[in-house]
Amino acid sequence: MAKLEDITAAAQAGDRPLILVAPRLEQCQPCLKMPEALAPEETAATVFLDAILAAGGLPLIMPLTEDDGVLARMVDMADGIALPGGQDVNPALWGDERPYDEALLCHERDAFELRLIRTALAAHKPLFATCRGAQMLNVALGGSLCMDVPSFEPVDGMALWRHRPILSDPAHPVEIRGGSLLARAVGGYTLIQANSSHHCCVDRLGDGVELVARATDGVPEGIEVPSERFCLGVQWHPEYTWRTMETDFNLWKAFVAAAAGA
Repeated sequence: MAKLEDITAAAQAGDRPLILVAPRLEQCQPCLKMPEALAPEETAATVFLDAILAAGGLPLIMPLTEDDGVLARMVDMADGIALPGGQDVNPALWGDERPYDEALLCHERDAFELRLIRTALAAHKPLFATCRGAQMLNVALGGSLCMDVPSFEPVDGMALWRHRPILSDPAHPVEIRGGSLLARAVGGYTLIQANSSHHCCVDRLGDGVELVARATDGVPEGIEVPSERFCLGVQWHPEYTWRTMETDFNLWKAFVAAAAGA
């Protein structure tokens, strides 16, 4: 992994790798201040962009396009792709047709991110996904999700940690498989702390996906695709804690270093 001082020097020299950020989709409801119906907004959390900038990358929010040509062109020009959290992934994508609350879903993001992930992997571009992004990575490769973490059966002798919503502070420990990409990315540690804000998690693993981290209660927390140079998904939100937690900042630096070809 590239050292922080090397990434910082490259960033100061203007040689920042271009990181595409998949957009969140926010529906703006009419209110007293703005009674007219506004167009949906394709956005990114400032902390997510700040983390990429601090790690030496150049973030660019993507358009939520249905044009495969545009998508392919953007992935081609990118050095890395980042997928943030957000709404739940539609269970129908892995064949679960049981009724599910439509208010929790975003079909536009589902369709876009499936194509983005598959295009990025076909191009072997470094990919880093958090929370919903990690879940979508697993689904894009044929996996499924547990849609109700509170019903997850913890490991023997443990009760479930509180998995939502704690964003600005550590919520629970995470055990990481030694020698994995995730272990290397956080700085070589195999036991770290993480924040938590989710009620879904990885269940059946997709093709080529490996589970490399769990919370100490057994809830899946980290996946990767070893056949790729850098393809990593974490269930937590390191964009909120990179300023205060060394391991989370290390994640962003490792991703940007991979995008820079280090």
